[in-house]
Amino acid sequence: MTAAKSEIYPTTASAEQPVPAEPISWEVFEKEYLSREDGYKYEWVRGVVVQTPRDMNQYQYYILINLQKVFQQLQQEGKVSGHLLTEIDTFFLKKIHRRPDMAWFTDEQAARMAHRENQVPNFVIEIVSDHDIVDNLLDKLGDYRDAGVAVIWLISPRLEQVHIFAGDKTAICKGPDICSAAPALPGFQISAEAIFQKPEVPA
Repeated sequence: MTAAKSEIYPTTASAEQPVPAEPISWEVFEKEYLSREDGYKYEWVRGVVVQTPRDMNQYQYYILINLQKVFQQLQQEGKVSGHLLTEIDTFFLKKIHRRPDMAWFTDEQAARMAHRENQVPNFVIEIVSDHDIVDNLLDKLGDYRDAGVAVIWLISPRLEQVHIFAGDKTAICKGPDICSAAPALPGFQISAEAIFQKPEVPA
């Protein structure tokens, strides 16, 4: 999910295709890295290739499933609209390309995206992995806020907490606390314990 141990330039993705040691253009990044499938996630940040081990494993997907189930249920009830998408390539600023774990886009934004118009989501979710580096996470969250993202959830599976950033306000959601995506998406609410609820092991 969210970047495990983020590395900028020190390692290579493979012996045949080394990560460049100097900043590159978006055109080069798009051609060489955007659709590369080698166990890494690539982002283009101020001309720099950010290489992140794609270490989200199947043991963490229950969180995504829980969030999607609640979103779909609320959507059927007419309480939310739009689309909650995973790892969608997005320019948050002119030279900031990121792949958030989850991002919410309105129906209008989705239509514009179909016509190749970049859209910045108003609500973003990042899920912390066991090997995340704090500075890299803070840098990513800073980019989101600079781009005008109204609400950011930082989900920590290990602590079973959700850190919510909404403008200048921050809150920690845990246990029965209700996590809200307001003001970006007021109808999307879920308790922290529901986010981390694991299904029973089948008999």
